[in-house]
Amino acid sequence: MNHSAIGSLIHFVLSNFSTILFIAALLCAALERPRPSADRTLSWLLLLPIGVGGLWSAFFHLAYPEMAARFIGWANSPFQFDVGMADLAFGVAGCAAFRASFGFRAAVALVNAIFLLGDAVGHVRQMITAGNFAPGNAGPVFYLDIVLPVLTIALLLVSQSTRAEAPLD
Repeated sequence: MNHSAIGSLIHFVLSNFSTILFIAALLCAALERPRPSADRTLSWLLLLPIGVGGLWSAFFHLAYPEMAARFIGWANSPFQFDVGMADLAFGVAGCAAFRASFGFRAAVALVNAIFLLGDAVGHVRQMITAGNFAPGNAGPVFYLDIVLPVLTIALLLVSQSTRAEAPLD
């Protein structure tokens, strides 16, 4: 593999890290067998795309705000720090929720769903009002801002109904 191919691969992974974490979470859940499927899938989604993904996003918003803003199609601003701190909070909470009680996982999933669905609304507004179709605004990040919270809420509901029949905590 030559240097340009390696550089292209690194760029692809960094640009699609959230999607890679989402797919990895689904694969990990499929390979783990001791718990009901909804429960283990929820845990892996909390750990990887929400937890690790939040830490990853926080790192870029806090350490490389210009790069993060450019990826989203924004101008850099002091709000990068605020976004980075919110991402850090979700990242830490998502990692902590991986093996936590159902109530803790539910709280993290619900709060994160509100945040991500709000992000999705912001992305749509940017697409419509500013014509912002940058990869970090209209690409995989946008779709995950919808798919991830919808899936985690659905998994919470399925997992809760399973608990009502046979409590696991």
